[in-house]
Amino acid sequence: MKAKEWELYFAEQREAYGKSLFTIHELLSVADTSVESLNVELSRLTKRGIVRRYARGTYGLPEGVSAEMLLPYLDRSSYITGFTALHLSNLVTQVPRIVSCFTNRRHGRLRKRLTPIGEFVFTCVSNKIYLFPEDGVIAAPEQALFDYVYSLKRESLHAKSLVTFVNLDSLDPKQLIKLAPRYPGTVRKQVSEILSPQIGE
Repeated sequence: MKAKEWELYFAEQREAYGKSLFTIHELLSVADTSVESLNVELSRLTKRGIVRRYARGTYGLPEGVSAEMLLPYLDRSSYITGFTALHLSNLVTQVPRIVSCFTNRRHGRLRKRLTPIGEFVFTCVSNKIYLFPEDGVIAAPEQALFDYVYSLKRESLHAKSLVTFVNLDSLDPKQLIKLAPRYPGTVRKQVSEILSPQIGE
């Protein structure tokens, strides 16, 4: 396929299906060529700015790719939580430098993944803590708060000393009560201390 044909294909996929990322296998079926030839084509398309390499074996459009879109291509077992999810829910004033993810898979040396849209950090947690969101790959704000405190507790840090929380009165008390038993008592205590000044816990 020529560059113009690739541009048309990617544009059609985004418009018709909202798809911005593609695996090598998906592109092979479209190009009807060998892996070697496709890699040469992708290299040329990347240099021309038509596509961008987001991860090993994953390419996409240069713009419009979000962290939640890319995450399943990095680890299908992961979800965005903690500080990142709190920021997305407008519950903290600071902006995260990384994309915080929980997973039930051990990544070893790949615990940190640097991508064109930022660095993803994967924390492997036990099945008691691990709770994949029902809708999408971003944890609900109540879960994100517990996860953030839990992840900092593992490093002997306290959330209140690191970030400024806002809009905590928007959290659902019933969800907080439901989630609390999943976490250690020390985490529950810190969450209670964070919430008490703002929602009368």
